[in-house]
Amino acid sequence: MNVTDREFALELDRNDPLAHFKSQFVVSDPEICYLDGNSLGRLPKATVIALNNFMVDEWGPEVVTGWGHWVDEAQPTGDLLGAAALGAGAGQVLVCDTTSVNFYQLCLAAINARPGRKTIITDAANFPTDRYILDGIAKQLGLNLVIINNEDPAIAVHERITTDVLAPYLNDDVALVTLEVIQYRSGARTDIKSITDQVRAIGGLVVWDASHAVGAIELNLDANGVDLCVGCTYKYGNSGPGSPAWLYVSKNIQDQLQVPIQGWFAQGAQFEMGAVFEKAQGIRGFQIASPPLMGIRCVQTAFSMIQEAGIEAIAKKAAIGTQMMIELFDAWLAPLGLELNTSRLSHERGGHISLVHPDAAQICIALREISHVIPDYRTPNSIRLAISPLPTSYVEVWDGIERMRDLVASGRYKEVKEGDSRVT
Repeated sequence: MNVTDREFALELDRNDPLAHFKSQFVVSDPEICYLDGNSLGRLPKATVIALNNFMVDEWGPEVVTGWGHWVDEAQPTGDLLGAAALGAGAGQVLVCDTTSVNFYQLCLAAINARPGRKTIITDAANFPTDRYILDGIAKQLGLNLVIINNEDPAIAVHERITTDVLAPYLNDDVALVTLEVIQYRSGARTDIKSITDQVRAIGGLVVWDASHAVGAIELNLDANGVDLCVGCTYKYGNSGPGSPAWLYVSKNIQDQLQVPIQGWFAQGAQFEMGAVFEKAQGIRGFQIASPPLMGIRCVQTAFSMIQEAGIEAIAKKAAIGTQMMIELFDAWLAPLGLELNTSRLSHERGGHISLVHPDAAQICIALREISHVIPDYRTPNSIRLAISPLPTSYVEVWDGIERMRDLVASGRYKEVKEGDSRVT
């Protein structure tokens, strides 16, 4: 059966062991092909119940006495997330704060753990927040920030950082290297074990940003020897807009690090309200403040679903779905002038692909307004299409790409004006 036959996608759905999860999400308009789960996941129906139960059964009747069992929820929720999606053993993950705060905390802790070293390394295609935070740290501490120009295809294919790409930048002055597991724009996947081992060999530390990876691929942080990692929960994690992020600190290194924000939740004898900060043992030593309870309940619900489904099955569906996208691209979109900016090898990509076109921004707006397809746009010319394995069916992806083909082929996308929203 040919991939361009809709029956191809329907057959994949019939044989999909995860197909039943789609009905567990809120889908208000079944005509929409939602291919933007790499930006914001759909709402699980169980989350609505969980939040209502928290307010009615806990916050309402318990008020302040609820803190007796709420106070440490960042830790067991971190254990759940770690087991479900990260390949991380207990006592190494906290669900807390935002990705940006956690990134700042772990990067500065890593730099301070390598005194005398003045170089930090990242890449030009890294997510803006990470680059901006590193720039601020470098200016504050007088460090040398080295940015690998992986937007240049002569340096890196599809922005992908490999050990060969990184090697010329490494020396005994490097304190920190920080990269994305999945490049937010191109979808390129970095080999976290080989890079971590390479940087460790010269005495540096790596902080990984797994925001565009968690919930779509197998990370196996413990097995891959990762020391430090951060990520969000609202993309493939389906935990809601602004849901709390997470940080991972390997037990092997927890005693060696001190984060710069010494919050009272990291105080060993927290409720003695002592005058001097004494860091708590274990992962709590990396927590700043009170856990955001309603956001944490969203994370608990969504990652319980991920745990039930199994990250191996989720990653397999992401690989099959992105392969179908690429084959449909070859058949339908390449002849229309679009270019693929994502690897054709499944182990070199995550849950989304990136297509390049000079009119990408206008095409994305028209897909929403005319074709009832929701992708997203990233400057300067990228259209991202994702399969979020639990709420997205194969036929939803197939239909979305067919509609995209028809829109571009007809030229109708030129009828729409570029939007005035700051969000793309």
